[in-house]
This record gives sequence, structure tokens and C-alpha cells, in this order.
Amino acid sequence: MRRTLPRLAAVTAATALGFAATAGIAFAQETEVPEPSTFTSMYTVSATPDTIINNDGASVPGEPGATGEFNFRINSDDEIICYDITLRGVTGEYQSPAKTATHIHEAAVGQPGPPRLAFPNPEGDGDVRTSSGCLQGPFTTGLEGDNGQDTATGFSLKQIEANPTGFTGDTHTADFAAGTVRGQLAAVPMGGVETGAGGSSDSTALYAVGAAGLAAAAGAGVLMARRGRAQS
Repeated sequence: MRRTLPRLAAVTAATALGFAATAGIAFAQETEVPEPSTFTSMYTVSATPDTIINNDGASVPGEPGATGEFNFRINSDDEIICYDITLRGVTGEYQSPAKTATHIHEAAVGQPGPPRLAFPNPEGDGDVRTSSGCLQGPFTTGLEGDNGQDTATGFSLKQIEANPTGFTGDTHTADFAAGTVRGQLAAVPMGGVETGAGGSSDSTALYAVGAAGLAAAAGAGVLMARRGRAQS
């Protein structure tokens, strides 16, 4: 039986280093696509409210008690990223100058940075919100940078594979504009092939990484299980 992968938790910063949002910015929409049969790398994010950084680079509180699990599978050859995001304890309306409030930012630990990917905001009743699917580039965020271009212009998923810890996932709400929860991407090994090293993985296979092993490899006590999304 195929079980649901914890869906990738929200990512983005309310503005990131003085990026100006424009309501009418023109951009090409990335395409929602089926899950590919293979991936070149996989990542997980354990997002918490104590890691939020505002646009000035200052640490600010996120939403108390909220958590996020962001799981990503990448096929960088075809510029496809599949996402499974689960938010728990995130309340209120989403808010962001980008086209959605859930992002991957190019930002190191303790630093702000521009959004490079924007995902559909997790939705749901009660305490849990989820979002899942696959997107194929070229990607857009709907947010204009200082150069007048969308902050995803020229971005490639190979940049994540080259430096995953330089990217962070987050989500934003009206009450927590800088972010409700945030966490750095941590690479997940795929079938003995080191993530990002050019190996591929069958999308129906199950991969599990113990918390201790991932903590040793990625500096975070995160349990990641690669599972196929449940069939509707």
C-alpha cells in the first residue's frame, strides 16, 4: 500500500532583502505535471518557529507551537520538483508579496534571501494543512527584484543540488509576515547514491532515513520517509 508522504511545509520570506512586489508583474506560469519516474535528488525540511529571519537579517519569532514538514523530490534534468508539505499549528490567512506564501528561498542559516520557488499554499481543516504536487520550470515567484525581473528568473534546480543548505523553506501569514516556520533543506540519500551526485531513484521505491542518521548527515534530527503520494 502506498502511503502519504508528509507534505512539504511552507517556504518564503515576506519580502527578502528589499525586493519590491508588483501586483501586475508579468510572468510565465510554471506547469503542474505528473510525478516523473526518476529523481536526481531528494530533500527534507524540518521547519520551526524559532528560526525566522526578517528582511533586515534579525531573528524574530514565528508562530508559537507551529511546525512544518517539507519534502522535495527533484529531477533537475527535466526541471521538475515534487513537493509534499504539511503544516501543523499554522493559523490565520496566508500573506506574501509573492504569488503564494509558501516558498523555497535562497538563504543560508540565519540570513534572509529571495524566494526562488513558490508552491501552492497548504490547505485543510483544523490543525493540519497540506499541499502536494509537481511543478516544472521555468519557475516564477510573482515577486520583482531590484533588477526588475522575477526573483526566479534564471533559477535552476541544479543550484539546489549544488548547495542545498543554502536554501530554506518557509510560509507566511498576515500575523507572521516574516514567516510562521522556517528550516534549511537537508539532503536525503537515495538508495546508496549520495544526493545530488547524479544518481537516480525510482519514484515508487520507499526510502527511510532514521533521525539519528539524518542528524549526523545534515545537522538536524529529522526523520524523512520517501513514499509515493496516496492515490485519490
